[in-house]
Amino acid sequence: MRTFSFGGGWQSMAALVLAAQGRIDFQTFLFANVGQDSENPHTLTYFERYAAPFAAAHGLRLIELERRIGKDRQQTETIRGRIINSNGSRQTIPVFLTNGKPGKRNCTYDFKVLVTGAWLKAHGATEDNPATVAMGISLDEISRANTGKAMPYERLIYPLLDLKIRRADCPRIIRSAGLPVPPKSSCDFCPMRKIHEWQAMREQDPARFERACKVEDTINAHLAAKGKRPVYLTRMGRPLRELFKDGEQLPLFATDDAGCDNGWCWT
Repeated sequence: MRTFSFGGGWQSMAALVLAAQGRIDFQTFLFANVGQDSENPHTLTYFERYAAPFAAAHGLRLIELERRIGKDRQQTETIRGRIINSNGSRQTIPVFLTNGKPGKRNCTYDFKVLVTGAWLKAHGATEDNPATVAMGISLDEISRANTGKAMPYERLIYPLLDLKIRRADCPRIIRSAGLPVPPKSSCDFCPMRKIHEWQAMREQDPARFERACKVEDTINAHLAAKGKRPVYLTRMGRPLRELFKDGEQLPLFATDDAGCDNGWCWT
């Protein structure tokens, strides 16, 4: 079994085009959707409008997966739903602590690794017969390639590295197929988002920004009830809704992209 982990961003969309062109040998792409209320809505729109039709037109399988829970596995769990429905007790995402460092995360493992793994195992992947799973890590992100973190039922490979493709090459590859370049993929309230991206969201889509603030508020209400310090969606040490007021200029430092293990996110 050979599958490609499709994140919805530049690298994975370039890989889909490369597969259609016969430059990489993958027919099945797996998209672990972390939730209609959790994924970047622009990523979901691109997936439906461009990625899925392109895959179908070229005989490729682009399969959308969801995290299923409950005794009969009929319920869909999303990252935002987990946080809001647990009143913040299951925060899941790598929020920033008061010292500016990111905390632990379960989002990638629970909503991408395990979701994809469930599909692989249901289709025959085992420790004795592992699936080959390709990740969309480009040459400029080679430090994120880590085959040692593969699950027992999979073997991780990095075809973009073999082709010496950099992130900057991906738009050209995508446009060569007559497709627009997709937006950067990420959870809609991911703490790894850069400061200028938060500011753009606040200015261009205030309702979406407010939904992210609600996630932060919910987590902190839970922590306050337990007498614990607040956490934040940025490393600024202040609530998200209090940033960018009165034309305030904030540092435009990047967050630590190494927080995304194995390339499951942002590709």
